[in-house]
Amino acid sequence: MAIFKPVKTPCIGVCSTGIGDAVCRGCKRFSHEVIDWNAYDHDQRLVIAQRLESFLSQVVRNHIEIVDPKLLHQQLTLQQIRFNPDQDPHCWVFELLRAGASQIHNPAHFGVRVLPPGDAVSLAQLRDLIDREYYELSCAYYDRYISPGFSTDESR
Repeated sequence: MAIFKPVKTPCIGVCSTGIGDAVCRGCKRFSHEVIDWNAYDHDQRLVIAQRLESFLSQVVRNHIEIVDPKLLHQQLTLQQIRFNPDQDPHCWVFELLRAGASQIHNPAHFGVRVLPPGDAVSLAQLRDLIDREYYELSCAYYDRYISPGFSTDESR
């Protein structure tokens, strides 16, 4: 019998599906995923978590280079910033920005470098831009593959 590490809910307590959004502005899950989360089995939750991780790391990668992943991990641990060590380190960067973008004066101290043109704005503005692009990517996926009724089942 295989033992799986449970997939935690991506919920961050800022749900917009209750006001009619098809994609939650907080966790970026689709409304039906938010509603049905507790009924999903491990594999269903894992597919959702992997999609969210992929989208977030893609967006962060467009704005931030990880120069030293060990330093990033060390600083997140030292600063007691919650992150999932099993995720792509670009997701860790987003957790760092969420926790303290306005308090970080030198991203190099965390093992990261902001790429142009993001280096021309504050880290708080960059965090908001990343969050917006992450939401837009989730919405685009929803509009293309979920809303029209297409199946995302790769076994077809």
